[in-house]
Amino acid sequence: MIFTETKLKGCFILEPKIFKDERGYFMESFNEETFQKGINQQVHFVQDNQSFSTKGVLRGLHYQTGNYAQAKLVRVLQGEVLDVAVDIRPDSETFGQYETVILSAEKQNQFFVPRGFAHGFLVLSETATFFYKCDNFYNAASEGGIIYNDIEIAINWQFEVEKLIISDKDFLQPTLKNAKKVW
Repeated sequence: MIFTETKLKGCFILEPKIFKDERGYFMESFNEETFQKGINQQVHFVQDNQSFSTKGVLRGLHYQTGNYAQAKLVRVLQGEVLDVAVDIRPDSETFGQYETVILSAEKQNQFFVPRGFAHGFLVLSETATFFYKCDNFYNAASEGGIIYNDIEIAINWQFEVEKLIISDKDFLQPTLKNAKKVW
């Protein structure tokens, strides 16, 4: 597994070693020891989540606050998405900045989003199955969100805005300035 830290300290892109032959392929998608060495952190995942979406669906930007903050290891099992992490750590040098990565079933790459980040994704393929591990359990009262088109963050979603499919909940999220504080 190759670990590449992004400009946002603590966020990593993971690229697996894939062994292919006439039968198909084999890869190790997760190994706790390799993962912890690769990101130089102790993270223990306790919950797996999966979603299925169609082209143009934008989910996010979501996060958990306080004692329920979550780190996520995300990947795409089928299709392709534009994945986004926004640094919302108040004391961070990169507060309000974002990182994007295209995750695909073809590349089998993954993105580690640590605690203190808002996360979202946009489906680029006709459909996508999105899978992620969380290091903390979901708590509804601790849920936070930021509007996908916050002017100060200025995410380039690389997609026609009028074709986005966004839930009412996500469409009504506050700006970063007015959002719940992560800590």
